[in-house]
Amino acid sequence: MKPQILKVPTEPQSSFSFRKDSVPYVNNRWHLHKELELIYFKKGKGTQYVGDNISTFRDGDVVLVGPNLPHYWRFADSFFEDTANTVDVRVVHFSQHFLGNHFLDLPENFEIKELLERSKRGLQIKGNARSQIAALLEQLSEAEGSQRILLMLKALTMISSERQCKALSSVGFRPDFSSADEHERLQAVLDYSAKHFKRKITLEEIADIANISPSSFCRYFKSRTRKTYSRYLIELRVGHACRLLIETNTCLKRLCFESGFNNFTSFHKYFKIITGRSPIVYQKEFLV
Repeated sequence: MKPQILKVPTEPQSSFSFRKDSVPYVNNRWHLHKELELIYFKKGKGTQYVGDNISTFRDGDVVLVGPNLPHYWRFADSFFEDTANTVDVRVVHFSQHFLGNHFLDLPENFEIKELLERSKRGLQIKGNARSQIAALLEQLSEAEGSQRILLMLKALTMISSERQCKALSSVGFRPDFSSADEHERLQAVLDYSAKHFKRKITLEEIADIANISPSSFCRYFKSRTRKTYSRYLIELRVGHACRLLIETNTCLKRLCFESGFNNFTSFHKYFKIITGRSPIVYQKEFLV
């Protein structure tokens, strides 16, 4: 699919941009830009798309997205249905050369240069760095002048030394720069799937959303996402199940059906394939 190419607004007096989002629909599309993006979800949850990775995001998550890597954060429906349920997000966009064309070539900055290279796959910030970066972005919202530069440099240094950061997109992922119509077609498929994944979606049904024949849809979807549509639905369902395991006390059998699986055996099987853990083990890791 063709991600929407965005031009990030900049100000003459700033070497990078910082903003706070309190609504769920800012850039709520599959898009990319030449700048890197460091985003902190102080409040918000939903489904996260980075390259060919699909996972969930929640309060406290921090992600670094490299240049020209397509991404899309689809907030949960509750944030659209209840106007009192606001989001709280901090977003920084910056060029890899915002500190100067030769800054990264200094021997002391080898780890930061390596980090920016790793960011091309997208990085989920883990470990102690996650809360530290969140705190730095809070400070950045009030900082002025050279203090902004120092805080950004400190944030990048912290991330570069954190060994628990997780790469998101696969090594071989490359965005598909097709026509604008193609972008809209697949965006419609993504949106429809996110709304209806809890029930069975037939091939004929989703092909109709894409306005192509059922025989062509599977080939079309895989050529643009590097995965089958059935795999994509499984990842959506497992992602939803992960969120329920963390945020609710729903029993496993009920959670299985609420996530769109027809039986507990397939739920357990695919949950372990996608996450590498059983549902119980996954839940315990977040409750300790």
